Amino acid sequence: MKKLIALLAVFGFLTFGIANNAFAQDSQKADKTTEQTVDSTQATQEVAPAELTSDPDEAENHGLHYVLKDKFIQGGAVWMTPVLICLILGLAFVIERIFYLNLSSVNSKKLLNKVEDAIKTGGIEKAKEVCRDTKGPLAAVFYQGLDRYDEGLDSVEKALTSYGGVQMANLETNMTWISLFIALSPSLGFLGTVIGMVQAFDDIERAGDISPTIVAGGMKTALLTTVFGLISAMILQVFYNYLLTKIDSIVNDMEDATISFMDILVKNK
Repeated sequence: MKKLIALLAVFGFLTFGIANNAFAQDSQKADKTTEQTVDSTQATQEVAPAELTSDPDEAENHGLHYVLKDKFIQGGAVWMTPVLICLILGLAFVIERIFYLNLSSVNSKKLLNKVEDAIKTGGIEKAKEVCRDTKGPLAAVFYQGLDRYDEGLDSVEKALTSYGGVQMANLETNMTWISLFIALSPSLGFLGTVIGMVQAFDDIERAGDISPTIVAGGMKTALLTTVFGLISAMILQVFYNYLLTKIDSIVNDMEDATISFMDILVKNK
């Protein structure tokens, strides 16, 4: 899983770099096209000004990726890049947890039926073999209980409780990192906004006049970091709540299955 997180992080950085290069190329092409358009427009105005028509919707007809790249550049790479890194790393941990939790999910009723049939037909050793061949934390907990069956049901119950706590803790691994990136993304955005506002006031001081262009441009650039930070935090928060719901479902199922498992051992003692 650590290799998966590293690969996802590298992939994210590469994607970000390629996107910036592509945007730079698009910007250069756009500048050349603009110069050619200005020249051709001036020539056309000299020849036939009445024939000129403009389509404002055509200039705004860009894809979402173009808009995001444009706003990213406007916000400043110094403060937008850390927010993007938080989003990429947070999503990497989210993907790792989704894979792990999906592999940890198991049909508890089906497993209990297999264990009970194995105890009736082949005893504890066959039931342990069934648990070894089944993946997931629930089967591992059952195996620890069966391994202490000869010591008595009290030892089995203690083993289920202690090892069940270990498995539940494993389910919550890396969740603290996701919550960290949820809190860090808007914090970095606010920090970029505050520094951007300070720079905007510096520009006003240097200009010696409160120009609407200077104020509006500086504030827009500063607030973009907060916008991206909040968007990043909201995306991670949705996945974080989904993972918490998934973990609670698995834990509740494990607790119910453990009680049924103890009933099976008592009944077949």
